Amino acid sequence: MLGNSGSGKTHMSTALGIKACQEGYSVLFKTAARLINGLKEAKNEKHLTRYAKTFENYDLVILDELGYIPFDTEGSQLLFEYLAMRYESKSTIITSNLIFSEWIKIFQDKALTVAMLDRLTHNAIVLNMNGESYRRRKIEKPN
Repeated sequence: MLGNSGSGKTHMSTALGIKACQEGYSVLFKTAARLINGLKEAKNEKHLTRYAKTFENYDLVILDELGYIPFDTEGSQLLFEYLAMRYESKSTIITSNLIFSEWIKIFQDKALTVAMLDRLTHNAIVLNMNGESYRRRKIEKPN
């Protein structure tokens, strides 16, 4: 789900996650920054393999706010590795305020960005959710 701030990406992905839970699927919801921090901590504590098994077992991972905070090289590589392990085997929803051509700003490596987008967009449904921010709309009162 791509779109500007306030267009409903998080709301929509949360609703899909709740529905998946109601249907008996296991769901993980994290911001991209929290996931990368968790990956780095697991690596530093030498628990990355255990973290991978847990991450891999979720039926659906919702990665929110990809693009708000750029990552360092280590964070980008860890995120690529973990999303790639889910490629063609598990479902992943990603919300971002950036169009694909701007993802180089997040990952800061052209080859890594191209490889990431190649995997993420293969057999994917891309929703363009640009529109007016619901937070900025003025509520009109009836006369």
